[in-house]
Amino acid sequence: MSSTQPASFPIFFHVLHALERLYERFSIHAQRSIYNCSDFPWAQELEANWRDILAELDVVLKRRDLIPNFQDISPEQRAITTDDKWKTYVLFAYGARANRNCLECPRTTAAVERIPRMKTAFFSILAAGKHIPAHRGPYKGLLRCHLALIVPAPAGACRIRIDGIEAHWQAGKTLIFDDTLRHEVWNESACDRVVLFIDFNRPMHPPLSWINEAVMRALRWSPYARSSVERFRRWYEQRGIVADVRL
Repeated sequence: MSSTQPASFPIFFHVLHALERLYERFSIHAQRSIYNCSDFPWAQELEANWRDILAELDVVLKRRDLIPNFQDISPEQRAITTDDKWKTYVLFAYGARANRNCLECPRTTAAVERIPRMKTAFFSILAAGKHIPAHRGPYKGLLRCHLALIVPAPAGACRIRIDGIEAHWQAGKTLIFDDTLRHEVWNESACDRVVLFIDFNRPMHPPLSWINEAVMRALRWSPYARSSVERFRRWYEQRGIVADVRL
């Protein structure tokens, strides 16, 4: 596939779309576009640590040349971004651990590792003027959390619309939502907007919780995930850095 063509998620994600209604039925929390953070006890602890996380982010941002564009690591994102205005500093992806980055951000790493069944965590950095068009995530077995770290003024310049509902980030606060619903993002400010982006297993009753965990284990070891890890390693190695990713 040409690098100028948008990539798509693997076919097995589309197969799993058939389970989405079943996942909703077995979910512990009623299906919502945006969830009450109070339903997730770990969210309060994450918010309590936000200044420590922000301090580590500040160090990361001093070396922007060592932060890849999202599509450099995950080419399927070319369907929604092709410029250098969306950068991602990965700590975990599909359960794989980016040891070098985790060592650079030990407090952030410790905070996300305390989240039950956390699968992915990274700093998501949107440059001034960046717009991410409406899209949906590939898998209903996950929920998404954003811990807002840098939210530039003016109020409302940085916003997200999820299934027709508009929300705004507040520094130090979490936003938890279902990313399989169509969502769109804007940074119309003159500065970076940064969140700690986290995917975690949707809380469900058995047997769907067991099936979900099995799917996530299979995904971690799939050719799709392995190729993403290899791209991540190669991106850093080209800059003289050992990425040290552990599956």
